Formats: sequence, structure tokens, C-alpha cells
Amino acid sequence: MKVLILLACVLGSMAKPTTELKAMSDEMVNYINGLKTTWTAGHSDRLRKLSMSTIRGMMGVKKGGPQLPSVDNSHLSANDLPDTFDARQQWPNCPSIGEIRDQANCGSCWAVAAAEAMSDRICISSNGNEKVDISAADLMSCCQMCGSGCNGGFPNAAWRYYQNTGLVTGGNYGSSGCEPYPLPPCDHHMSGPRPNCSEDIAPTPKCSKQCQNSYTVTYTKDKHFAGKAYSVSGGEEAIRKEIYANGPVEASFTVYEDFLSYNGGVYQHKTGQNVGGHAVKILGWGTEDNTPYWLIANSWNEDWGLQGYFKMIRGKDDCGIESGISAGTPKPYSS
Repeated sequence: MKVLILLACVLGSMAKPTTELKAMSDEMVNYINGLKTTWTAGHSDRLRKLSMSTIRGMMGVKKGGPQLPSVDNSHLSANDLPDTFDARQQWPNCPSIGEIRDQANCGSCWAVAAAEAMSDRICISSNGNEKVDISAADLMSCCQMCGSGCNGGFPNAAWRYYQNTGLVTGGNYGSSGCEPYPLPPCDHHMSGPRPNCSEDIAPTPKCSKQCQNSYTVTYTKDKHFAGKAYSVSGGEEAIRKEIYANGPVEASFTVYEDFLSYNGGVYQHKTGQNVGGHAVKILGWGTEDNTPYWLIANSWNEDWGLQGYFKMIRGKDDCGIESGISAGTPKPYSS
């Protein structure tokens, strides 16, 4: 009888209503790990000491926004797609593919993820001859049609702006290029090499349209443009075709509270409330313990997740990850 009572208690705790589980708490971590699902939960030093209002502010994908024409990948054969694909290995001469950026305490994920994929695609389309980091700062500060900078924006609008207006170069904080990211990476109440983060969402930096003094090219001459901007519809296979042919894409998805405790494995939503919309870069796919996944770069620095990356279940449109894909092709490279 005692054994049955104990078993009932264990099963009852695993079936606890999600509204009773506080985000990033020991209780939520233990509940997720008790499910024995495809991923493990833990405590993230990058997020755990932040207030939920600050974390929600970092979820910078706004609803709505402009629509882009949908690309047709029907001419690409699915038979050519490998079971496992990693853009870092496919295009090893393009270092931007393996860089993890840090959006800091700013809801600029929509701009950061776009700038990452744009940088990768410029290098890929030029066969490794043109290696640049597109500036998320230029995008989030100067694109008025894109949204509200650190207070969120529209990924599709970012790609349209890249096509119509162009973007200058600039990578992470302190890097080279015309306009590097202006907000420094930081540590969240932990012992580390970076300064402590502010508890508030940073204000959007002003649009300067000037390159840093150490850069020898003018703002206007540093502009890079897309030849075409588009969305990718058609589900999981169409997305894989697009990545395989042209490189990483920007993806938008809904973040739930359990994602904040991701520690490894193939994430799929299990518990918790809606936190907001987030944008990331998908750079590959594979299968882990018979579970198909997307390989994704986040923008919460290398201290989070799998050294800045995470895996998410593929083929089920979990959290809408396969319904919000933005991309584009650069204007042809000329040597």
C-alpha cells in the first residue's frame, strides 16, 4: 500500500498543472526532467536572475508586419537532402556561420538573427570571397518600418529593408566594421569576465548613419543589398531545401517559460506560459535518439544552452518554428 501511495504521489507531481510551476524554478526544472522527454532542463546563469518583465522585453518579434513573397523550392529534389546537415561544415570558409551574437538586454533578436543569416549568405553566395558581418545596429536603429528597435520588430521588414535600403557592416560589440553592436555583453549576477547586466531593457541607440572612426569606408559605400527577399512556406522539407541551397535562415517562434530552462537535448514545448516571440537562426538539422531536430543559433551569448546553440524538434511546427521563416539572396558578388 505504501508503494502505491508513493507511486501516486510521484505521478501526481509530474501531472501538476502548468500554472503552478514558476518559470526557471527548481520545481519547473525537476518537473521537466521528471517527464523524461527529449531534452533536459537546468538553471541558466544568462537568465535566471532577470525579472520576467525583462525577459519578455527581450522577446522582440512583433505580431503582424509586412508580408514577403513566398519562395518556390519545388525544383529542388528532396532526394538530395542529407539526413544531417550543418552549415558550418558545409561552408567552412564562412566564419560568420559559427559566430554567436549577444543581443544584450534589448529586444533586438529580430534584427540580430536577420543580420546573422544575411552575413552567412553573402559569404556563401560569393564562394567565400566576401566575408562580412552585417550590422544589426544599423538595422534596429535606422529601419523605421521594421518596428521599435530594442522594443521589438518584424523579421520580414528587416529583409525588405535589406533589399530596398541596404545595410552596413558591423558584428558583435567591439568588433570591426562600420557599425558594430553598441550594447556590450554582460553577466547576470554571476562571477564572470563581463560587467553586470542592467535589469531594464536598453533604449534603442540612435540612428547615426556614420561609421566608427577606425573604419576607412564611408557609410554609404559600405552598404550591402539583397537582390531578393522572401519567406519560405511549405513546411519542414521546404525549409531544409532552402538552407541546403542558400544557407541559414531567420526563424520566428513563440517562447514558453520552459524554454528558459533549456540545458540540452532536443527541445519541445512541455509546460509554462507564453513569454513572447523570439527570432533565431536555423543553420542545420539532424536526428538525436530518433528525434529529428533543427540546429539553431540563439543570441544570448555562448554561456546559454549548447555554447549558444540549441536543438528543437523538427517537422511538427512546435511553437510555430516552421511557420515564420524569412530569408533572401544577396546581390551578386563582384570581385
